[in-house]
Amino acid sequence: MSGLITRTLARLHPRALDFIQLMRLDRPIGTWLLLWPTLWALWLAAAGLPDLRVLVIFVIGVFLMRAAGCVINDYADRDIDGHVSRTKQRPLATGRISSREALITFGILVGISGLLVLLTNRLTIQLAFVGLALAAIYPFCKRFTFYPQLVLGAAFSWAIPMAFAAQSNSLPMTLWLLYLANLLWTVAYDTQYAMCDRDDDLMIGVKSTAILFGDADRLIIGLLQGLALFCLLLVGSRFELGLYYYLGLLGMLLGFAWQQWLIREREAQACLRAFLSNHWAGLLVFAGLALDFWLH
Repeated sequence: MSGLITRTLARLHPRALDFIQLMRLDRPIGTWLLLWPTLWALWLAAAGLPDLRVLVIFVIGVFLMRAAGCVINDYADRDIDGHVSRTKQRPLATGRISSREALITFGILVGISGLLVLLTNRLTIQLAFVGLALAAIYPFCKRFTFYPQLVLGAAFSWAIPMAFAAQSNSLPMTLWLLYLANLLWTVAYDTQYAMCDRDDDLMIGVKSTAILFGDADRLIIGLLQGLALFCLLLVGSRFELGLYYYLGLLGMLLGFAWQQWLIREREAQACLRAFLSNHWAGLLVFAGLALDFWLH
């Protein structure tokens, strides 16, 4: 479906493909990884199907903010991406899109997202400022800390309190267990992603958890995944969820085991496959959660 949309848009204007690539509309993995935890939160906040208006706002918001995050990330890395084999053909790195055009695109995406947030409530609007700050800060973190993946986890997880705020106009303490679970999971899968670029990053001086963890990368990824699952188990207990939810967690566990096998040799393409497979882990948890409320 994303391929069809991309090809259709590319025919509309000769430069459309450049902007599609800038916003990563042709590579929706990041959108899925942001969407699933957002849906977890909405279903938990509503104890079932959330309000349709809130659901539509957040689904559209996920697509817009993920695109905005990709744009500001490429803007921050415009002088770096050309030195990394995986990213050297990106539109900003090659000059097909200017820095000014990228900033305008970022502003438009954030502006539309802001209008959507205004359709929610005061608490959600207040939280949105924190989310925007995290999204804007993350791309620059790799220059001064080995923990940019932690900042990404905080940013990707911020949709969770926002979802609770929009759906229930409250921030129950239990939501932070879900937030912590997603943060740990995000650090784990983004470390897998960073393993793809470790050699290039070392040469150009870019920092990441993949570099920090070194030979302990697989072990620490496994520990992070285990802690994320433990937090999700606690979420199930606190929200009194049933069998289908725990079957979803079992699916996530099996997915994590598969990822550990994939990254055993630390080969770049295998690490990328492991990263991409996290989409299915998030989907399985959501499917279990939704089924649990539907059939309860």
